[in-house]
Amino acid sequence: MRSQFIRTFAARTTVTSNCLPIIHHHDYVSELPKGHRFAMKKFHGVFNYLLKDNIIQMKQVAEPDEVSSQVAGLVHTPEYVEKFFTGKTSEKEQRRTGFKWNKGLLRRCRLEAGGTVLGCHLAKERGLACSTGGGTHHAFPSYGSGYCLLNDLAIAAENSVATGVAERVLIVDLDVHQGDGTANIFEDSDSIFTFSMHCQSNFPFVKQNSDLDVGLADHIGDAEYMRELQTHLPVILETFHPGLILYDAGVDPHVKDELGKLDLTDQGLFDRDYYVLDEGIRRGIPLVTVIGGGYSHDLDELSIRHTIVHRAATKIWNEYNL
Repeated sequence: MRSQFIRTFAARTTVTSNCLPIIHHHDYVSELPKGHRFAMKKFHGVFNYLLKDNIIQMKQVAEPDEVSSQVAGLVHTPEYVEKFFTGKTSEKEQRRTGFKWNKGLLRRCRLEAGGTVLGCHLAKERGLACSTGGGTHHAFPSYGSGYCLLNDLAIAAENSVATGVAERVLIVDLDVHQGDGTANIFEDSDSIFTFSMHCQSNFPFVKQNSDLDVGLADHIGDAEYMRELQTHLPVILETFHPGLILYDAGVDPHVKDELGKLDLTDQGLFDRDYYVLDEGIRRGIPLVTVIGGGYSHDLDELSIRHTIVHRAATKIWNEYNL
């Protein structure tokens, strides 16, 4: 398994060495019924706005392969992997995820998980890497939930330990919703630390046990949010000593998010992302970012919001001359 993945990775490391690696695939998008709540086309929007605003260039882009059933099986049960990969999940199971199964959706999920896995290897090599997808933290070992079918964060973290990318991995989950699937998967792990800072009253209504959960009150703004983050993140870094950080930069804490309940501004999201990246990079810890959740009927506004983490990463990349 390890040698197979390393060969795949070696074939993909064509990103110019002096550029921030951006992991993207056109098939991060699959077809959904008209009016579906999940803004699937935001993945195209993120990439297009990064190019349009000259934040990235094509020479920075690496395309992932679909994650294999073996790698997905590092955190998901064999029964669930077999059912999902072959389209045998029940209608009830599909309703829980919010998606009706089709081959395009399967490919999208496998590519997205593969993108986060690839991001970990590129981050180890370059110091920092950013995907234009990822953050499917509600997927549990034996089932999907809340628009999440394969837990890319968990798969990538476990694969990083299995392949020697890092002995200890920190998952920093700042999506507005608790990373319940990820917390459940790693509840008994000594090598992977889960930190979730989320809106306590929001979905999921039955929380799991992360290594550290910070449940925030509704409608806190930029200043209070940053005080909480600055209180907890340095302590984790100084006590757990991760060799890799996976950062879920969900934009659903934004004041205009339709499912959020928190009141962060665009500047607040940028300051949050810059702070997380700076705390890791200045300590010499490789870091990979995923975009996490975000919900709006205005696709352009949402897509631009999701590029904030890439803008912060570009600033960090330039400042540290990575």
